[in-house]
Amino acid sequence: MNNNIYTTFDKIKDRNAKEIYLKQQGKVIWFTGLSGSGKTTLASQLEKRLFELNYFCQILDGDNVRSGINKNLKFTEEDRLENIRRIAEVSKLFMNCGIILICAFISPTNEMRELAREIIGEDDFLEVFVNTPLEVCEQRDPKGLYKKARAGEIKNFTGISSPFEIPNNPFIEVDNTRPDMDETIREMLKKIIPEIKFDPSNIL
Repeated sequence: MNNNIYTTFDKIKDRNAKEIYLKQQGKVIWFTGLSGSGKTTLASQLEKRLFELNYFCQILDGDNVRSGINKNLKFTEEDRLENIRRIAEVSKLFMNCGIILICAFISPTNEMRELAREIIGEDDFLEVFVNTPLEVCEQRDPKGLYKKARAGEIKNFTGISSPFEIPNNPFIEVDNTRPDMDETIREMLKKIIPEIKFDPSNIL
């Protein structure tokens, strides 16, 4: 650690004060799944419903982050791990402001997801596994990435030339092949709302 760095976390309003102000509990809802599995679509619909219920959220999405804060990173194993590390650190900063983070990232390995969980904290990391079969993702292929990966134009592509490891014990597992997305979101909310609902008895 750099001995010339002096943090100011002890001089600013703490997370508890900000959660009281926002009347919600900050959490990180972490979507993981193959490209084309529907992570971003589900995340967007979840944000919409939570906003309607007066919860203050922020979405972090793979493409958006890659085009900004992490645009210097490539897709090697080391860079993908660093991508997730930075995202987790940014998510923790938002969460400590009482904000509910909705993160949509392939994050294909248990090592990556465990790194994010360690940074964010076990109790605040709500892992959502979007369990869409590879063949369905490849049929959808909204960005044409699977076609390019099959043609060898994209290296280290998850599901084709790079593995995706199934989460061991996700908070929620979503079957995103069902036609009724509204019902899927309702089922997710049943589990998520108790985790983010403001509880005055927790005021320190």
